[in-house]
Amino acid sequence: MEAFEAKNYNIFEMFNKQWALVTAGDPSHYNTCTIGWGSLGSIWRGKAHAKAIATVYVNPDRYTWEFLKESDTFTIAFFPEEYREALSYLGSHSGRDGDKVAAAGLTPREIAGGVSFQEANLSFVCRKLYQAPFLREGMAEEISQGIYKNWQPHWEFIGEIIEVEDRR
Repeated sequence: MEAFEAKNYNIFEMFNKQWALVTAGDPSHYNTCTIGWGSLGSIWRGKAHAKAIATVYVNPDRYTWEFLKESDTFTIAFFPEEYREALSYLGSHSGRDGDKVAAAGLTPREIAGGVSFQEANLSFVCRKLYQAPFLREGMAEEISQGIYKNWQPHWEFIGEIIEVEDRR
């Protein structure tokens, strides 16, 4: 595993088309969920010294949200296409109801004190810097009355990328 170094990641497709798992907690007590919303970028400090960050968006209805809210770190794991069905399963089942990771056929493993998965080919370890809910009054009307008309807004979690494991 190495410290984060900027590489040519296809950031506009990684979350939207490939999906990922965001995981929080420690190896003895964690939860994970499938995410399709996220971003990579930089923020805070001067231009030459900005922090490399990953941002994920999780609905408070998700069990993983509880872990993200309480944890200082989280991981984001990307997988080869053959794991799409496992990620779909993890996105449609709750960890409150049982061991969904085992049911999906994935192998959890410790990474920098957090949890990623043996089958992942790219994992980011993030130190949480910020968390907050989206506020309806700050949203464009098309979003507020569209996506969130009958749904609680997501929370944003921003983490400094402190380690990356790239096995692609």
